[in-house]
Amino acid sequence: MNQTTSRMLTRVKAVYLYIRDNGTVSTTELAEEFGTTDRTVQRDLNVLEYNGLVSSPNRGRWKTTSKPVKIS
Repeated sequence: MNQTTSRMLTRVKAVYLYIRDNGTVSTTELAEEFGTTDRTVQRDLNVLEYNGLVSSPNRGRWKTTSKPVKIS
């Protein structure tokens, strides 16, 4: 795995944990927390949503799903 992929996966994991710990959060809040652009956060959220780990019941607001997750 190259360094860029590793950094992205680390950030995706951190985004998931942040949402899990803070409840429903906005895309902008995540971008500010992680020092990235809204577009970068949106790509990370797309990965999490594709895997059924987060959902956006209200546009731009994200929460975790009840899908069990093993974090290593």
